[in-house]
Amino acid sequence: MSNALEPLAVVATGVHAQPGVYALLLGSGVSTGAGIPTGWGVVQALVTRLATATHPDDQAAVEAARDDPEQWWVEHGDGAALGYSNLLAALGPTPAARRALLAGFFEPTDNDVTDGLKVPSAAHRAIAQLVKRGYFRVILTTNFDRLMEKALEDVGVSPQVLARAEAVAGLTPLPHAPVTIVKLHGDYADLDMRNTLEELSTYPPAWDALLDRVFDEYGLLVSGWSADWDTALVAALERTPSRRYPLYWDSRSSSGDSATRLLAQHRGTVVPAGSADDLFTGLRERVDALERLAEPPLATAMAVARLKRYLPDPVRGIDLHDLVMGAAEQAAAVPRATTGVSMQGNEAGQRLQDLYAGYLQASEPVLALLCAGVFHDRSRTHTDLWVDVVQQLLHARTVPTGTFYDQLERAKHYPALLAMRAAGALAAHLDRDDVTLRLLTEPSWREVLGDQARRPAYEVLDEYSIASEEVVNAMPRWGTRWLYPPSHLLREDLRGALSVYVPDGEYRAVCDRYEYLLAVLMHSLPSPYGSRVIPGEFIGERSWTPDSRRRAEVDFVERAGRAPDDWPWWSIVGGRDNLEAYVGELSVVLAAATRHG
Repeated sequence: MSNALEPLAVVATGVHAQPGVYALLLGSGVSTGAGIPTGWGVVQALVTRLATATHPDDQAAVEAARDDPEQWWVEHGDGAALGYSNLLAALGPTPAARRALLAGFFEPTDNDVTDGLKVPSAAHRAIAQLVKRGYFRVILTTNFDRLMEKALEDVGVSPQVLARAEAVAGLTPLPHAPVTIVKLHGDYADLDMRNTLEELSTYPPAWDALLDRVFDEYGLLVSGWSADWDTALVAALERTPSRRYPLYWDSRSSSGDSATRLLAQHRGTVVPAGSADDLFTGLRERVDALERLAEPPLATAMAVARLKRYLPDPVRGIDLHDLVMGAAEQAAAVPRATTGVSMQGNEAGQRLQDLYAGYLQASEPVLALLCAGVFHDRSRTHTDLWVDVVQQLLHARTVPTGTFYDQLERAKHYPALLAMRAAGALAAHLDRDDVTLRLLTEPSWREVLGDQARRPAYEVLDEYSIASEEVVNAMPRWGTRWLYPPSHLLREDLRGALSVYVPDGEYRAVCDRYEYLLAVLMHSLPSPYGSRVIPGEFIGERSWTPDSRRRAEVDFVERAGRAPDDWPWWSIVGGRDNLEAYVGELSVVLAAATRHG
């Protein structure tokens, strides 16, 4: 079926509009990327092992068995046709023995887990997240592994699993179960697995009846299944007279003759996707965006109004905490769930721009609450809560599994960086320096890679690490290159959150003050590499002039002149008597960080 719209966008719109109406049909292409073999792959490996044990000194015989396991079985087997069931029965006379034979193919070792193999892939985890939110309730699969079950259990969903046709009689009705996984070809530890062409040519009547119902009543998204070998499953789709809801099929597995015929019969749509991971993470991201769009326009304004009522009321402390931390958790959930963004190709800049824009959009409710809280909390009663928000957002980045891009993992801290900077800059604007310092220094995070040291927020949330110069300048939104790209990105992205409390004419000065204070703090750190600061537009947006160079510095010195003896910055600069020397040293460091464009 021809359609000018992006197919994945159409799928996402349909899935979002009708939760539970679409079923999934998953084939081996969803699991092979996780290092799981197909059933025939297991048979080939076991026959090769048998041949090796039978002919330990005859490498040619072993290679012949690997190339043609059926012929080797005809010559050396027990007379029965080669199949998963017969082979396992011959090799393992007891269930425990058979399970031990199979464990290495399907159950991960410690090294496998480290390498991201035989564990749920990005596709499995994206599906699980969509299932948890009610978008899918039926999953048909030809796979023998348990990766889908594991991914669902990891998000707190207990699936109803059918691996034998006789179990259909006792199943909970499909609409009433959280999710039903139908393992059409069996489970890897089950001798009734279907694997050979003969076994795949027909299904038991109960399987056929269930498939007839699913294919008639549900839309269908197919991934990783080629339709080349599973004659009975192809026949089930062919005998469906018409489809109430659309058929979608990923491009990688839908190119064969059977798939082409089924797509034509049911006027199906091919969905371009480089892999199952790309398909399902892309689908989840689009559904996420549609969910955010569906949020009532007044939701954030209402939350801010509620926060203003809770702030002065000591009885509503728990309500205030739940309101703010709930928004923080919603913001953290988006980067925590993000996987599979490609940094390759001509569209990488656009994809990265969309990624950071998505993190900003997910953070906007908590930024609104955070800024309102800092502004109206004149007594600093709730500073602990603002610190907790940054801490919660730091937890959005967890230990990565499988293949990952380091820059994309670091980007998961973008909501935390936005929160720390928005609240810290506003507090500095209000001369609440103790709040700014607490936000910069008290939240902490333990590195998940490298030395695993615990570091304070201002060090972890290094904007040049989280939004590198190359990443920001690659974004097509600018049309130009910036001298201090991360600084420019943050100023633009936080303008909306801070505009309620900072007049437009003062916005640049507020950002300059915050960036200079961060430089003051970082200059105090001992480092084997000498003094280090994060260069930003406070140094000079486009060119270095005495006025732009000294604006934030003069502001700091003037505030120090009015500051009481308990001003928190005194401990950073070494006391009132050391102020001039400290500022002079920092000026030299900032001059060295100057860029000319």
